[in-house]
Amino acid sequence: MRNLRIVVVNTIIDHVDESDTALHEQAERGKALRIGLLEAGYNIIASLPADLYLPERIAQLQPDMIIIDAESDARDVLEHIVITTRDERRPIVMFTEDDTTSTMEAAMEAGVTAYIVAGLQSERIKPVLDVALARFRQEQKLLTELSDTKHKLAERKVVERAKGVLMAKHKLSEEQAYQKLRSMAMNKNLKLSEIAQRLLDVEDLLG
Repeated sequence: MRNLRIVVVNTIIDHVDESDTALHEQAERGKALRIGLLEAGYNIIASLPADLYLPERIAQLQPDMIIIDAESDARDVLEHIVITTRDERRPIVMFTEDDTTSTMEAAMEAGVTAYIVAGLQSERIKPVLDVALARFRQEQKLLTELSDTKHKLAERKVVERAKGVLMAKHKLSEEQAYQKLRSMAMNKNLKLSEIAQRLLDVEDLLG
């Protein structure tokens, strides 16, 4: 997918002292990343600093993917990313030179989809992003399925509780209680779980 709208988050400054070899190398690495993305045909809609305004800017831009160009210590940017993706998840790829296990684990816990060490060769960028996007979509599918399963289980529990109330109050069998709930739901044009919840709410109010 070449038309991804990408935001690149930088943890280094663009203009560095040429005498500072480490910072100069980081700046060159960030430049190589942006060039590689453009050469691969991706759409960089913004290049943002990892500051306190990052969550707000991400919310405004609504990118399809976030790419983090991280220095060795990326704790601050990870905190911002946690805030940024808390309510709206999107694939995040981090390119870094930091291969320490603790930093990698912190990145994954923060929501990073792919953690790439020393992977700035231009020919690697497209395959890396393709895999990250596929993995993200698979994770989202699993999360959706899990959420649906939990929701259905919660609805089933509500229906079972409501059946229990009807059975106790009206001396009904389980099947009779179920049919009564079903009839009430059809008459009110509601889902079975919705009419069950209403019945439980009334029961709570009446003590």
